[in-house]
Amino acid sequence: MVSSKTTIPTDYLASLPQDRREVISTIRDLILENLPQGYQETINWGMLSYEVPLETYPDTYNQKPLNYIGLAAQKNYNSLYLMSVYQNPADYQELMDAFDAMGVKPNMGKSCIRFKKLDQLPLETISRLIAKTSVKDFIETTKALQHKKP
Repeated sequence: MVSSKTTIPTDYLASLPQDRREVISTIRDLILENLPQGYQETINWGMLSYEVPLETYPDTYNQKPLNYIGLAAQKNYNSLYLMSVYQNPADYQELMDAFDAMGVKPNMGKSCIRFKKLDQLPLETISRLIAKTSVKDFIETTKALQHKKP
């Protein structure tokens, strides 16, 4: 992963080549427009991170803020990490159905969507999925999943 040393989101964007900046800025705007109250935008893990502040939920396994969304410009593609979608089978299916309706086969890891251009993403569905999970719900789902682990 290409990692940024900056701690300021606008500096992260400014460090990108123009074509990558346009794509990442568009997704960032979409996230900020739909982000439920209580999450904060930071730079964490070397990328734009939208997370639950430690003041709100300090009991994370790694003592770092609970990450809701990550957004990064990698060396050969861009990455959008949607943790709540990964945690929720119905949301994951909604996302897969949206890709299918577009006729696009997603390039995905567990919680990561890899893409080069905006037309490879179902932006309306992603917006809706971002907006639907409150901080409280995300924390509760995370806690429940942690208790299921052996």
